Parts: sequence; C-alpha cells; structure tokens
Amino acid sequence: MSTSPVSRPRVLSGIQPTADSFHLGNYLGALRQWVALQEDFEPFYFIADLHAITVEQDPKVLRERTLVSAAQLVAAGVDPARATIFVQSQVPAHTQAGWVLQCLTGFGEARRMTQFKDKSAKGGEGAASVGLFTYPILQAADILLYRPQYVPVGEDQRQHLELTRDLANRFNHRYKKTFRPPEPYILESTAKIYDLQIPQKQMSKSIGGQGCVWVLDDPKVLTKKFRSAVTDSETEIRFDRENKPGVSNLLSIHSALSGEKVEALESAFEGRGYGDLKSEVADVVLETLTPLRERTRELLEDRAELERILREGAGRAGAVAESTLRDVYDRVGFLPATR
Repeated sequence: MSTSPVSRPRVLSGIQPTADSFHLGNYLGALRQWVALQEDFEPFYFIADLHAITVEQDPKVLRERTLVSAAQLVAAGVDPARATIFVQSQVPAHTQAGWVLQCLTGFGEARRMTQFKDKSAKGGEGAASVGLFTYPILQAADILLYRPQYVPVGEDQRQHLELTRDLANRFNHRYKKTFRPPEPYILESTAKIYDLQIPQKQMSKSIGGQGCVWVLDDPKVLTKKFRSAVTDSETEIRFDRENKPGVSNLLSIHSALSGEKVEALESAFEGRGYGDLKSEVADVVLETLTPLRERTRELLEDRAELERILREGAGRAGAVAESTLRDVYDRVGFLPATR
C-alpha cells in the first residue's frame, strides 16, 4: 500500500551578496541553521541581489558575489535536492508583487522602519535611495509570494516580519484571502559574534578589516587575525562580557563551533594564557571553515554546474511565486495577459 508523502512546513529566507565572502557571524547565525532546517522543513533560500542594489554596486562585482554566495550556501551543506536555492532577480514576480504591496503601505509606516533610519543616517535621508526606503516592502513580497508557514528571523528582522504580516492581513481584508501571514521561526539562540579588534561591536562587513573573520579567508590570514585579537590587560580567561569583551568573544566562538559549554572552556583554560586561547580558537575555526572554503572553490571551478543549480532553483521558485502573483493580480483587478 503506497502512502502519500508528508508535506513539510515551508520556510523562506534570503541573504545579500554584498561582500566577497560571508563572515563567521553569517555562518553561525544563518547558514548553519539553514542547513539544519532542511531536515524538517521545505526551504526556499535566495540570494537577495535586488536588495543589494539599494546601495551602489559594481555590476561585475555583484554578479561574481552572487555566484560566490550561492557556492558558499551549497558548500555549507544546503542541498539543492532538498532546498530551493535561487537568485531573487531571476524571479520577476518579486518586483511585480512588491509594487502591489507598496500601494498598500502608508508612507509613515515605511518611514518607521528602523533599518532605514540606521542605514540612511550616514549620508543623510536626502541621499538615501527610494529603494532603500521601500526595501522592507519588497522583502514582504519576497516572503508572501511563497506562502511560507515560517520565516527564520533574528531580533533585527522582527519589525520587518511584523510589516509583512500587516500587509498580508491588509490585502486579505481589502480583497480576498490570498496571503498566509507567516509566523516567525526564532532561530536557535546563538552567541553573538563580535569583531576581533573592536569586541564591543558585532562582527559585520561594514566594519571589515582585521577584526572580521571571513568564511573564505586564507588559513594564514585567519590565524593571524586571531593571534592579534584584542583581549585585555588581565591574565584570567573567564567569560565577562562587560569587563572582558575580547576574551568573552573568543570563548563564545570556540563554544559555538566546538559545542563545548563556556563554563567547561573556562575550566580547561584555567592557569593558561591568552596566547593558548587565541591559538586554540583559531584551530577550531580552521577545522570548520577549511572544508567549506575548499568546497566553495571546487564549486566555483564549475560555473556551469552552479548556474544550473540556480536555474533549476529559479524555475521551482518561479512556479510557486507566479501562481501566487496570478491570484494577486486577479484580486487587485488587473486584466489577465492574453496568450
């Protein structure tokens, strides 16, 4: 007797191709957890190149970074047979649905988005692009087109998910039930990873420099970064985020990758110096990132295969997104395209 396959709850998430490599914080906070979600969910993961151009990009660099991002996802363990991996711009329904949702969003509502405030603060609001202003609405379209049950979110994305839910409910109320308001899937609590040189600030591509650990860093470069990591004038290795941010960060990184509890690490390093800690953390990081870096390099040597994976992913994603978009266009009152 045959049994029908059990459908898995759908999840959707994206990552921007705005650096030559993902950094260690991306790996621990997103990539590693995306891989785990494949076990129990039907994942759609996309490279958010449309979001990337909200700030100026070099076209050749963006194209290369998009491929490198896709290669890192696969190298990290995202399986194209179990997860749909695609490039956002290759599914036109994203921008088409984005326009409809923009027309449902209040100006004041969009202006309250904290990430716009933060990102436009540097050059001033007048210099920020309209795309930067409206990108949370495009992000809502990214999500709602796939009618996912869950969206993996960190604390900084909660506000955007609330906007997505509000727009879904508003569309459903004004027209007809079309969108599924997604639930947040709170990612497993991972220790925040901080900059090795400025351990008071989270590791990020915007700071970069010697304090940022890139997934594709050469082993010698990576080892040197840990060797020169900022600590303090004391000698005791203990976790104390407020008074010993550098040492605490190194312990957090070790714990996140080795699986050993911070308390156990404190005991193991009792009576030992900061040099030992830096050296061991570098070894643990290398053990994780070296195979990932080598696999990424292999994938990038066969661009045709990588492009095939993305083409197939865009095909699967497009079929789902276009089906939703047809419903959206019909309910808004657009004439169907003649064939």
